[in-house]
Amino acid sequence: MSIRKIKRQAVRPAGSWDAARIVIFSTFCRLGLSVGPRTADLRSLSHSCSGLRIQHQDPLVVPAAMSTPKAKRGTILILTQVYVPDPAAVGQYMHDAAAELARRGNRVIVYAASRGYDDPTIVFPAREVRDGVEIRRLPFSSFGKTSIPLRILGGVLLMVQQIVRAMFVGRLDRIVVSTSPPMCPIAAIVVSLLRFKPIIYWVMDLNPDQIIALGKVKNGSVPVRTMNWLNRRILGRARRIVALDRFMLERLQMKCDIADKTVIIPPWAHDDHIEMIEHADNPWRTEHIAEEKFVVMYSGNHGFSTPVQSVLDAAMLLQGDTGMEFMFIGGGVGKQLVNDAIESQSSTNVRSLPYQPFEILRYSLSAADVHLVTVGDNVVGIVHPCKIYGAMAVGRPILLLAPDPCHASDVVRDNNIGWHIPHGDVEALKRVLEEIRATPPDVLREMGERAQDTIRREFSKAALCGRFCDEVELL
Repeated sequence: MSIRKIKRQAVRPAGSWDAARIVIFSTFCRLGLSVGPRTADLRSLSHSCSGLRIQHQDPLVVPAAMSTPKAKRGTILILTQVYVPDPAAVGQYMHDAAAELARRGNRVIVYAASRGYDDPTIVFPAREVRDGVEIRRLPFSSFGKTSIPLRILGGVLLMVQQIVRAMFVGRLDRIVVSTSPPMCPIAAIVVSLLRFKPIIYWVMDLNPDQIIALGKVKNGSVPVRTMNWLNRRILGRARRIVALDRFMLERLQMKCDIADKTVIIPPWAHDDHIEMIEHADNPWRTEHIAEEKFVVMYSGNHGFSTPVQSVLDAAMLLQGDTGMEFMFIGGGVGKQLVNDAIESQSSTNVRSLPYQPFEILRYSLSAADVHLVTVGDNVVGIVHPCKIYGAMAVGRPILLLAPDPCHASDVVRDNNIGWHIPHGDVEALKRVLEEIRATPPDVLREMGERAQDTIRREFSKAALCGRFCDEVELL
């Protein structure tokens, strides 16, 4: 059989030139043929393209004396809905990882929505490069959070566009996907099956667990069964899974046996951008807060899984203390409760502000005296309290409203950096707030310093983002 005929037969089933070259080389090896100086390149290609499911009848043996050139890195594709400059936390964490992977020499492409997640009137550039990351934003993929049908429609349109575009990504090597929205993992599965590439699944929250816990749907309903079926598919297909805490891993393990391919990597503090600013040196505090006020701040997404009703009720009982102010910064479906409390009850000690730009966070977070973090009673292991890390990074104590145990209660208790009480007991919360108000400033400062030490020791961006990128690259 001639070499030309062997090539024609090998190319037909492969589906790509790289796969064809591997088949050709394998055929030559089995026949005892040589292709001269290109043999080393083909050996290198065969090893570097391990994701291609090409089976060889005989093992490929490379002589020990032969050195093979290191293959050039391929493309890492990230599928998400939110991405910077959108203020949603998932997008910021995605960019941190993407930028670090790009810094390491990988080509990184992100497919995300073209409009804001919380505010769809905000339109982002369709194409841009940030910190070496190639960002492609897709139209008709985000219609806001006010309507569940519109959110589903946006997710489906995003999924379809991601699948189509991923078919044309050159030298695709691996796929990174998170849980926002639930349709993105479906896109990852389809692309992985069609292009034989591994998936790294970064679990930021769990659904349908969240909507069941919040009473939005009934367990056992058709949507729940469908989403659980999809969960098992992505958990089974993913080569590596990253959970945020031990409680989340326990819930994932109940869905599918994934212990051998799952690691726990908590979200990191943005301690490279966020630092403590003293009140006297803080222009943001000077602009927004009277000098004598003691500020309890909630900063971030206001969701059903992070209830603040108990705090609003306690704030009403503390209106007689003119030196205490409650500040709620951010957005989300739960922010309306804050706005309603201000308007309907004429609260004099509650204020509402929108999300602050990322570059301003060090100032807005530092403007607080104590930070409020909440975790809903039924969502432990379903969502993760990311906002605790920013508060700790600026050296502020934590007032935690959450069940026990949970990840946030472990952090607060183990490091002695604040107070922890359950939801619902407004009188007890009022007493704790009065206790906090009376705490000497040096004691509060010591709590804040312990919080910063904990960030440097356990939750720094350099360590945790680096660990996540190691997991992506080591596949």
